[in-house]
Amino acid sequence: MNDEQDDQGVSRRRALQVGSAFGAASLAGCLGIFGDDEGADIPSLSEFRGSGSLVDGRPAPGGTSIEELPELSGELALYIGGGEGGIYYEFVEMLQDIYPDFEVYPTDNNSASLAQTIVEEADSGASQADVFWSIDASSLGFVAANDAYEPLSDEAVDAVGNSQFVGDDNAWAGVAGRARAVPYNTNQLSESDVPNTVQDFPNTSALQDSMGWAPTYGAFKSFVTAMRLLRGDDETRNWLRSMKDAGAERYSDEYAVSQAVANGSQSAGFANHYYAMRVKNKRPDAPIDLAFTEGDAGALINVAGALKVQGTQRGDLVDDFVRHLLSAEAQEFFATISFAYPMIDGVDPVGGLPSIGDLSPPEIDLAELANIEPTLELMDDAGVSG
Repeated sequence: MNDEQDDQGVSRRRALQVGSAFGAASLAGCLGIFGDDEGADIPSLSEFRGSGSLVDGRPAPGGTSIEELPELSGELALYIGGGEGGIYYEFVEMLQDIYPDFEVYPTDNNSASLAQTIVEEADSGASQADVFWSIDASSLGFVAANDAYEPLSDEAVDAVGNSQFVGDDNAWAGVAGRARAVPYNTNQLSESDVPNTVQDFPNTSALQDSMGWAPTYGAFKSFVTAMRLLRGDDETRNWLRSMKDAGAERYSDEYAVSQAVANGSQSAGFANHYYAMRVKNKRPDAPIDLAFTEGDAGALINVAGALKVQGTQRGDLVDDFVRHLLSAEAQEFFATISFAYPMIDGVDPVGGLPSIGDLSPPEIDLAELANIEPTLELMDDAGVSG
């Protein structure tokens, strides 16, 4: 960190610190934050927390505990997006264990397909779901734009710390965040080698023939969609072609990109932040760090979130379910198992990451990321599609 960055208080980059910046507070000392509940049998904090070098020694989370929320009782039909949805559903199963009278009936598919299904069912007056848990805001935005939702209560969304992660009219609430980032190999690059805007990447000599990307990956397509919305089609198309000409190497997904960076096969890459964290959690000595660009598509923060489906007869239960997804336990679970950014104040991201408030995302309506067809056409025209 140079003096100018230090004077500003927070650098746009943070080292992936092993352990917590808050010191070695033992987990045993944290377990007392959740008292005994005479009704629900709530597990200890350790049951909601992951493991590994980036998790050990974390302080107890702040926020509202499950024991302070209304108990869940009844049945919910849940449409849950794939990908991270598998990890998220583990938390749903914990809720079912906590509340014997609460039963969730899940339907899983990719988020875009489920969003389309919800809209079609709403149009026919035959909605099958009560709640939609999507891994990205674009699918939530698609449902909201087609008026296939019912607003969540103020109580359900109040815990979200940033209004950017709540849909208009309380259409949806973000429950876990992911930031676009640039993993880079610390043996090959220094912090100053990584530009603070993605537009400068194709012409940066240190990055020629040494960048990895995953153009077929959904998160990358959202990134390109954001660039198209911010910079226009022509500039985005030219950027894609320039990166291809600069030797960007294709990978199947962004975890593979991050592994390649850690292994030294690439000097840097484009990926969601948590893939580097997963590499680092398993390999504490891996020479990988993260850079965050500023105010552009490369700094996009997307969210997984929940939406109340139009026509549900269980609206109050959906509201209480969403409140549980924003509880201290849930946010600690998402932060330490999937390495997502917490959506509530009082829960820290893992490994010394900058807080979500310290990042510089672009001013963009996340719901607009649903308009992906022009992006696919643009990528195909630029020669970087699947």
